[in-house]
Amino acid sequence: MDLKLSGKVAIVTGASRGIGRAIAQTLSAEGMKLTLAARSKDQLDELAKSLKTDCLVQAVDLRAPETAAAVVEATIRTFGAIDLLVNNAGATKRGDFFELTDADWEDGFALKFFGGMRLSRAAWTSLAKSKGTIVNIIGVGGRTGNADFTIGGSVNAAGRLLTKALADRGVKDGVRVNAINPGFIKTERLTVRVKSFAEEHKLPMAEAESQLATATGVSRFGEPSEVAAAVAFLASPVCGFCHGALLDIDGGQTRTL
Repeated sequence: MDLKLSGKVAIVTGASRGIGRAIAQTLSAEGMKLTLAARSKDQLDELAKSLKTDCLVQAVDLRAPETAAAVVEATIRTFGAIDLLVNNAGATKRGDFFELTDADWEDGFALKFFGGMRLSRAAWTSLAKSKGTIVNIIGVGGRTGNADFTIGGSVNAAGRLLTKALADRGVKDGVRVNAINPGFIKTERLTVRVKSFAEEHKLPMAEAESQLATATGVSRFGEPSEVAAAVAFLASPVCGFCHGALLDIDGGQTRTL
């Protein structure tokens, strides 16, 4: 299927590894020019060299208030337009609620929520001109509370509401806004959890992964490429009537309405 993305311009945050890297690879394969944003310049440079389309590397910390506008300005200066913003950057600290500090909470919101919000605000005028799209990568933790994921769940819930609110504004301005809620995806972060489980229970990695997936209520863990494929589809005019959607890609982990 031709997703009609060739020649268009995307900003992908958290692009240096995991889901963000897979998104960048998929969008490049569809012919999109890319601004790749993350803190690790070496990883971004290596990724950019491996892609077939033009890339602008932005090794930045999106927690800083001024960074979002700078990334948008650099993208427009380099490519002339923005057609897609993928807000993927952000990780939050797990742990006992009573042991998490104010600084932990502030850091959790600073990148994933405020970074994405500021980028959306900074890119909005350009996206309106191009009749473009925002795809927020959030997470299923915003739908189901978990005692050890109070920061991440709260940030994700806020991201879900922001997606709906921006989609409401987008009807007027011609900007489509959707979100994806990944479940357990095979990233470095998940690999660390599987390895710890394997060592604790003296299991081979494959068996540890299988047991953890079963405990989560799914048949297997997802691949970053599966999330990336959904991003490309949501960004495409082929999916032009999809607006304000919150898409769970979690292997059936979330069973609530």
